[in-house]
Amino acid sequence: MIVLKAVQEKVLSALQVVAGIVERRHTLPILANVLIRKTGDSVEFTTSDLEIQVRTAAQLDGDEGNYAITVGAKKLIDILKSLPSDQTVSLSANQAKLTLQAGKSRFTLQTLPAEDFPLVQEAIDFGPAFSVPQKTLKSLISQVHFSMAVHDIRYYLNGILFVAEGKTLTLVATDGHRLALAQSTLEVEMPKQEVILPRKTVLELQRLLKDDVKGTAEGEEAQIEMRFAGNQAKFNFGGLEFVTKLVEGKFPDYNRVIPKNHKNHITLGRATLLSSLQRAAILTSEKFKGVRVNVSPGTLGIASSNAEQEEAKEELEIDYGGDSFEIGFNVGYLMDVLANMSQDMVTLSLNDANSSVLITNPEIEGFKYVVMPMRI
Repeated sequence: MIVLKAVQEKVLSALQVVAGIVERRHTLPILANVLIRKTGDSVEFTTSDLEIQVRTAAQLDGDEGNYAITVGAKKLIDILKSLPSDQTVSLSANQAKLTLQAGKSRFTLQTLPAEDFPLVQEAIDFGPAFSVPQKTLKSLISQVHFSMAVHDIRYYLNGILFVAEGKTLTLVATDGHRLALAQSTLEVEMPKQEVILPRKTVLELQRLLKDDVKGTAEGEEAQIEMRFAGNQAKFNFGGLEFVTKLVEGKFPDYNRVIPKNHKNHITLGRATLLSSLQRAAILTSEKFKGVRVNVSPGTLGIASSNAEQEEAKEELEIDYGGDSFEIGFNVGYLMDVLANMSQDMVTLSLNDANSSVLITNPEIEGFKYVVMPMRI
């Protein structure tokens, strides 16, 4: 039976959409496979890692009838990638094997039964659906994702908090040393819903979301529809269904972390500040990424040193007439936020040598980034 027949480009793009979550090493061998389910001329591709499930469908030629099988996702993609994009490929099923044919090339692959594939049990208590443009969500994620913790024992920090309330969608990430918050306006009024999306889900969404897609209507932006349940989130966009488990736990009260009523504000060029910090970072030690920031009227000084008694000093002219003080920061935390912005200017708001710095963007309302000071 010919399960599907189409040009390489069409088959490969459908597979690549779902293959991002497939892990190299598995306790269950079948999780390295993609589930291919044929219903009429619609072919559905599904992958899962038991916590995330991604599904997409494509209209592909083939024999009549229904059929389902699972086959190694990575091998199938590697074979397709090695073929010309305009070549017609076919997948035929014969007993427990799949044969891929393209021109004079032929590959026979082992399969595992479709009924053994562990599909994610979807929640029944999903809240109301709401949508934002894909471009908006991709932008919000890019403004905060770098502040997520990695393998932190406080597992609720290894992800991003999504809060939908009223007409506002807020994304927050923190690793305990710095915090990033970004907001966008929703078109509909929402009852308050809070969920923590796991790190892997966030990075996969960021990979899949498009920031330049137009929807079907003229000039309309392509949307992503979101629904949250007690232990699951569901996203629908671009012909894709994405279901993920949530991180359980209580996210820190981010409103208490964000400092207010700063008396000293410095607005300066983002690229200039970033390149000064990058140069100073060269002479910080691997374990200790500290830089000293000296603030005084008209001048922002950046200094770093290491165990070999080498030191770097940078000086920037600024339009500032406030207090003078010296404060230490992890240079990586400052560079992360500046590197993930694209705007020209950045504002640093400080109180004194012992308080956190609040970094905002004069061009983006609703973006806040907080960095705790460090002792140097």
